[in-house]
Amino acid sequence: MKKLRLGPPPRTVTVKVTVSLPLELKSDLDRYADLLKEESSGEPVSVAELIPHILQTFINRDPGFRARRKVPPEDSTGVNKTT
Repeated sequence: MKKLRLGPPPRTVTVKVTVSLPLELKSDLDRYADLLKEESSGEPVSVAELIPHILQTFINRDPGFRARRKVPPEDSTGVNKTT
């Protein structure tokens, strides 16, 4: 079985944002969180923790955004990378 691309979300300071998701996407996120829990020794992961992790990973890996960003991109642990 293939491993998931994302590891467990890092612990960070958060800001609350409310979004509406299509039902199918919410179901997929719930399933992803369940699979991630299975892969990480049963450590529970909530969708509320998962969504920021997915978004941060997406932004950090977008070459167009990175090229226009004024600060170095962060890795998945929240640490600024240097070239």
